[in-house]
Amino acid sequence: MAVTYMTEEGLKKLKDELQELETIERPRIIAAIAEAREKGDLSENAEYDAAKEAQGVLESKIAQIKARLMDARVLDATDIKTDEVQILTKVRVRMKSNGMEKTYQLVTEGEANSLEGKISVTTPIAKGLMGKKVGEVAQVQVPAGLLELEILEISL
Repeated sequence: MAVTYMTEEGLKKLKDELQELETIERPRIIAAIAEAREKGDLSENAEYDAAKEAQGVLESKIAQIKARLMDARVLDATDIKTDEVQILTKVRVRMKSNGMEKTYQLVTEGEANSLEGKISVTTPIAKGLMGKKVGEVAQVQVPAGLLELEILEISL
């Protein structure tokens, strides 16, 4: 698996999710399996089959999170500079087509949240903004066409 970069906040969120899956969800599913077993013939027990399938999905998710944590590298915000757009920076842009302004924060995939203005560095907009400086115009190809974004401000 490739190295995953994340913030302290993202690392904590991932650890909290793992904790919940291991301490709350896993025992809940184990109890559901035990309850279904008590109902008798397992070959025709849909509850048992569903609980076993849920257990498999849960264990897979736990393994994925553990792998991400093992390969995680925490980004230090003090190392981030604001002379150009990069991961963890907030960038205020103006759309050239209509003058509308918007602020994005470029984050890792696991921390993206469009309601908070946090976009993943893997999105077309973020890729187009990366490396740009204040005053430059990023041309970004999106499904709706070519988007021109003027960089107004870069901050943390």
